Amino acid sequence: MKNFITRRGLLQLGVGSLGMLGMGSRLGRLGLLNAQVVNPTPNYKAMVCIFLFGGNDSNNAVIPMQTKIQNYNTYLGIRGSGLGLPSGTLAQIAAASGDTYGLHPSLAPLQALYAQNKLAVVANVGTLVKPISKDQYENGQAAVPINLFSHSDQQAQWQTTPGQQTGWGGRAADILQAINAPSSFPTSVSTAGNALFLTGQTAAQASVTNGGLGLDGSDGSDAANARDAAFQQILTFDSGMSLIQTANQFTADGIQAGKELNAALSSGTALQTVFPQTGLGGQLQQVAQILKVRSTLGMNRQIFFVSQGGYDTHTGQLPQQISLYGELAGAIAAFYNATAELGLDGQVVTFTESEFGRTCQPSTGAGSDHAWGSHHFVVGSALKGADVYGTFPLLALDGPDDVSGRGVWLPSTSLDQYGATIASWFGVPDSSLTSVFPNLANFTTQKLGFI
Repeated sequence: MKNFITRRGLLQLGVGSLGMLGMGSRLGRLGLLNAQVVNPTPNYKAMVCIFLFGGNDSNNAVIPMQTKIQNYNTYLGIRGSGLGLPSGTLAQIAAASGDTYGLHPSLAPLQALYAQNKLAVVANVGTLVKPISKDQYENGQAAVPINLFSHSDQQAQWQTTPGQQTGWGGRAADILQAINAPSSFPTSVSTAGNALFLTGQTAAQASVTNGGLGLDGSDGSDAANARDAAFQQILTFDSGMSLIQTANQFTADGIQAGKELNAALSSGTALQTVFPQTGLGGQLQQVAQILKVRSTLGMNRQIFFVSQGGYDTHTGQLPQQISLYGELAGAIAAFYNATAELGLDGQVVTFTESEFGRTCQPSTGAGSDHAWGSHHFVVGSALKGADVYGTFPLLALDGPDDVSGRGVWLPSTSLDQYGATIASWFGVPDSSLTSVFPNLANFTTQKLGFI
């Protein structure tokens, strides 16, 4: 992807850039009513997942300054000069409890959103099957997610929830896609390729990137029209093989969705919000442009997946985080401004995910290693913002929240609780939350109250 997405570039969408993904796509486009939706209200809502690939060291994202159990010196005593941030550089925020925290200096744009009640911090979230104590973990007395410290396994489980094969965003879309009827445009859109997060049983998923093959023949040339006609003949040819016919239908659906989006975008006006010229900024600009044409596409519910890589910081972490967090905060702030420009800031919730946190104790090479619980950000005017939700871990090696002796925090909040809070706001009925989050039944508190 180019670093900066121009409006002209955004309109260059075709089969190579917008495709129908997942075996349930064709069913989703038939607009089948889902029995779990009761009297749906067609007021527009969207949720946007920002996945931080590599395992974000959120110990440097949200730092205790003065709380009832610890202070900045507690943090610095573990991180030391190798990973510790000077207290005077931190962007301070206050929780409703009176506890104060500091955000990484590159996250300063998020401090402003927090002060406006547009941002909340959810502390120490991780993949959990059920509540578990440190003793149970150490003695193998309770179920835990498989391969806790594996990038690929935890990336998958954060997108699906432990023990599931489909994405929790996709499962939410399965339940709510009927609200978009009769529109045939996909409920779920990824700017980061085929996203497991968006994979459901029936709901369609589309992948959008800048540029593409332009197989809709939209330039009007004789060569493009001939190519389009030939390709259509291939797609409509009856091979007699069901797998090929199904694949051809997916491709045809992708072409049609591309045409719908191209037409909608070409008839719209450009956003006034200026986005940073970064990869994540470009992705969120794409999402904002699609939000702008939601009515033209006939959408009442949409789910988006965007991503940022580079968080596997085993060495040289401090300079990497300056860049990573600068890109993240700048893109989130611009995207929030774009939703406000569109009058949608109360109807769009943006949230972060990452496969795991990282050790509080530095590794050799001034980096950190794979860990477990981590802190996350949620953004939008629908939030009960300006607060830190969940239970912040005690930063103490071998302490009650450390399961490794190196600062691997045992999550105090499960992914299922975090996701269920967002999905409930999005419109998933309480009676269906355990369909989307099967492990949720194991937790007494099922929604965290930040929305």
